[in-house]
Amino acid sequence: MSTLSVFSDVTSAQKLEGSLLKTYKQDIYPNKMFLAYKVCMTNEGQPWVSSVVHKIRQQIAQDPSLNYEYLPVTGMKSFIQASLELLFGKHSQVIVENRVGGVHTVGDSGAFQLGAQFLKTWCIGSQIVHIISSKKEQHGLVFQDKGFIVYEHSFWDSEQLYMNPNILLDVVEQAPHGCIFVIGNIGNCKLTPSQWTALMATMKRKQIFPFFDIPYQGFYTGDLEEDTRFLQYFVSEGFEFFCSQSLSKNFGIYDEGVGILVVVALNNKFLLCVLSQLRNFALALWLNPPIMGSRIITSILCNPSLQEAWKQNLKAVVESTMLIKEKVKEKLRLLGTPGCWDHITNQNGTHGYLGLDFQQVEYLVKNKHIYIPKNGRINFTCINACNIDYITESINEAIRVTKDSEKSLEEVNDS
Repeated sequence: MSTLSVFSDVTSAQKLEGSLLKTYKQDIYPNKMFLAYKVCMTNEGQPWVSSVVHKIRQQIAQDPSLNYEYLPVTGMKSFIQASLELLFGKHSQVIVENRVGGVHTVGDSGAFQLGAQFLKTWCIGSQIVHIISSKKEQHGLVFQDKGFIVYEHSFWDSEQLYMNPNILLDVVEQAPHGCIFVIGNIGNCKLTPSQWTALMATMKRKQIFPFFDIPYQGFYTGDLEEDTRFLQYFVSEGFEFFCSQSLSKNFGIYDEGVGILVVVALNNKFLLCVLSQLRNFALALWLNPPIMGSRIITSILCNPSLQEAWKQNLKAVVESTMLIKEKVKEKLRLLGTPGCWDHITNQNGTHGYLGLDFQQVEYLVKNKHIYIPKNGRINFTCINACNIDYITESINEAIRVTKDSEKSLEEVNDS
């Protein structure tokens, strides 16, 4: 007897990501390369993990006194406090005035899940979300799922090959009154003091609510304070805002999904009210956050010597990435590759744009077995002494071949 399935009308969802990695894994070419990993990579081609993290993991595993009870819904207090001090500085105005707090979240998108739910419930008039970053973010899916109208933008200027702060300013200027504004990877968009002033003035005039994303603190410049200095601008101007602080990548705890949703309010009374509501939403979303990642991070941040060692780890990664970028640019110059390649070294962080067009990217994937996203944004830590020559020579070849084909096509059209 046939039974009608309750799932008979369910269709397969369109795959949003992972197809490039799947194609790469299916490629039998022995010297294939994948330059789009999300995580920071070592010279040996393995995910980078801070050496301090390894040490703490061993200590935790051998500590018989640890309590493995469930964490409170909002998370470990010492972890949240240490994270806030990392983000703002121990003696920051908001910490001293006790008007900043946080909730321990789950996964890289947990803070946005929690924040979006709060804003949907308590900010009824704010139904429009603008998301701007150096790349397409997954946050849009979170806000769309909550029923928001979402507009996405990138401040990467593919024509001029640089992170254009004027794009950010223009989007804010055109955004409607009272909307939510999600800003990611702002460390790569180098605003001048006057541009920061103009940005905040527009946001304040339009009563726009900022929601920042801090996924790589320390990986932009190697200076933890410098990477989040812009938050102090908004604090000093009296802004209330949310901030997603992810701590997975800069510690190398990718499988833990560690982070918090940070709340900055005008005073402690408002803060406590918001945190109480967020607690209820977290209760419904995940009940209790996992403890292992927060325990590792707290052990490091609360120990001055371990924290200093971790900072040196971050600095070493940034310096190594900068050196790789310099070498890539120089090798392309020596090859006589058409174009200017200064944009490679002008970008901060482990990831950045090569400045290639779709045809050139396609050539690298199909002919050279070098797998990079269609937008040409790669993970520079995937490049090392063993593969840099092949990669740069392939980029040079891709540009020359595609330019020759374009030239031939123009000649045919002219004739």
